[in-house]
Amino acid sequence: MGTTRKAIWISYDFGLKGDYTGLYTWLDNHNAVECGNGLAYCNYDTSSLSSSIANEQLIKHITNDLKEHIKLSKTDRLYVIWKDSETKRVKGEFISGSRKQSPWEGYGKLSNERTIDTAE
Repeated sequence: MGTTRKAIWISYDFGLKGDYTGLYTWLDNHNAVECGNGLAYCNYDTSSLSSSIANEQLIKHITNDLKEHIKLSKTDRLYVIWKDSETKRVKGEFISGSRKQSPWEGYGKLSNERTIDTAE
């Protein structure tokens, strides 16, 4: 029986005091490759898991694995992206932290509405 693997991407944002040593050790042990600032890709070995494991259980397993090896603070953010093998849809979920306001908010023009400022 061959090794079963699941392609995942991990986005991380730890700030200055994050456990980069723990994260980088985990990434290196999983043969991850760098994909830009704060983004890594790896083929996560799932051969030790039941072949019938649901995607939700797989992400919980990955979450527990990461949290076992990385000391996370309240401000650390980890986001995992994977392709759901049942629905064939790409999914993403925060496993630590949450979404922040996007730095690009307000740059785009969302409507053609003209605004005229007036004063008396």
